[in-house]
Amino acid sequence: MKDNSRAIAVVSVRWKLSVAQRGVTLVEVIIVVAILAMVASGVALVALPKFKEAQVKTAISGAQVIRQAVAAFQTSNSECPTVSQLVSEKLLDRGANTLDPWGNSYKISCENDEITVTCAGPDKKSGSPDDITVPKPITTEEPADK
Repeated sequence: MKDNSRAIAVVSVRWKLSVAQRGVTLVEVIIVVAILAMVASGVALVALPKFKEAQVKTAISGAQVIRQAVAAFQTSNSECPTVSQLVSEKLLDRGANTLDPWGNSYKISCENDEITVTCAGPDKKSGSPDDITVPKPITTEEPADK
């Protein structure tokens, strides 16, 4: 009887070792990868619009800071400065990013005692509808009826 239980124990240990050494199949790996891809695409669908919105807000904030620096510059000068002049006059921090979130320069305009700072926006083309302007231009269009 002792030999029989010993044989059963040896077979049981061998069976457990063969199951442990088996690993995962290709189908199991593909299923896990597919699930992870679905989760990642869901996160991207939620995060991408928020990222674009944050870029626009960052561009507006940067333009407002530059506009304030131009106003400070004009208290002692009559000319319209460039961003590099504002940095050299220490009105803008040298370590601050003086480019918009898309890597383009801000444009400063000083006309009729009005300071306007613009950037090209997400499409990186000046003069397009997505340009960011501080302060926002006053539109005379009437809102469309719904």
